[in-house]
Amino acid sequence: MSQRIQSIRGMHDVLPSENALWRTLERTAEAVFAAYGYEQIRLPIMERTALFERGVGEVTDIVEKELYTFEDRGGELMSLRPEGTAGAVRAGIQHGMLHNATQRLWYVGPMFRYERPQKGRQRQFHQFGIEAFGLTGPDVDVEQIAMSARLFKNLGITGLRLEINTLGTPEERATYRDALHAYFSAHFDQLDADSQHRLDRNPLRILDSKNPDMRELIAAAPSLTDYLGAESAAHFKGLCEGIEALGIDYTINPRLVRGLDYYTRTVFEWLTDDLGAQNAVCSGGRFDGLVAELGGSATPATGFAMGVERVAALMEAQGVALDDMAPHAYLVHTGDQASAKVPAMAESLRDALPGLRLRVHAGGGSFKSQFKKADRSGARLALVFGDDEAADDTLQIKPLTDDRDQERVSLAAAPERIAALLGDALNHR
Repeated sequence: MSQRIQSIRGMHDVLPSENALWRTLERTAEAVFAAYGYEQIRLPIMERTALFERGVGEVTDIVEKELYTFEDRGGELMSLRPEGTAGAVRAGIQHGMLHNATQRLWYVGPMFRYERPQKGRQRQFHQFGIEAFGLTGPDVDVEQIAMSARLFKNLGITGLRLEINTLGTPEERATYRDALHAYFSAHFDQLDADSQHRLDRNPLRILDSKNPDMRELIAAAPSLTDYLGAESAAHFKGLCEGIEALGIDYTINPRLVRGLDYYTRTVFEWLTDDLGAQNAVCSGGRFDGLVAELGGSATPATGFAMGVERVAALMEAQGVALDDMAPHAYLVHTGDQASAKVPAMAESLRDALPGLRLRVHAGGGSFKSQFKKADRSGARLALVFGDDEAADDTLQIKPLTDDRDQERVSLAAAPERIAALLGDALNHR
């Protein structure tokens, strides 16, 4: 016997039993994004490696350790995308979407990072991404925080907390970087191996260390807010005032940094205590310099990313209401004449009732065995069609979720009666 092939480590199947979570999240997210005027863009999952080296940053963990990179047959280095923003910027530049224009875009799809798989962190994961281009003020930053808050509200997720910070401009951050470098160099022996490696290359990333032994050292480090110019300070003040005007609670976390080099000024995260160590469910901020870095004209931009698996796990942990994906009706049938008519009859029911989830029994078997499968399917109704019904163009309808009696109706009247029995459930997709 041949050895069975397994899925790749860190790349999981999403089984039908899990799809109710994903469908509920995807449907709700799409409606919320549309409500704010964001349009969907579909991006390739593979790009030239240079895009991520320039866009994400050559000295980030993502590029140094986590890229899935290979040389294609033409000799070019290609990488599976580890995030979506660089690709969205590339597309905007390539197709002339960002020239003297504003854009509000969203996308969803798989991302890839070669990490150690653990709960809430896989090598293939899925993200929603939101990007707005051409808008300079903190008002669009506030809008995106409000949009993410509304998405969580519409999903029924509770207990999240919002942390915000500002990273200033690249020039302000360079001055701050020098101060951080001097501070951590003076305490070099207290740094762990990762932080020692980051010290000369990207000392801001030391602030993101999760090592509890370094907590006091990091807490005493210089704060970026002391290095902000007037414009950055005013931008952050406007952000805070805008969030407060919406009644959204937040905490300023001066140690909040992002693992990607392109962020400027606003950064934020939504955090939960319900998922253990992987507590960030949505992260974002402003990246005003990225479009120019990738070859376009200087264009302000801001956005966020939200992990599908992590939000789905949070929905499951909190028991939020899910879309019902069970069939509305299960059609059981037996007899040569009846079975010959079933395909056309099923199509006519689907034509008459858009949105009807009708599962037609296949594989034969007695009515008794078919009814057992109908019960297990979760259907609300069993539609019964035998040779007697085929002879007089009728259909029997048996409710499966309550004690109402089975009834016989003509095929012509069946769609109206099925719709009446299903009620609102038929229209909730």
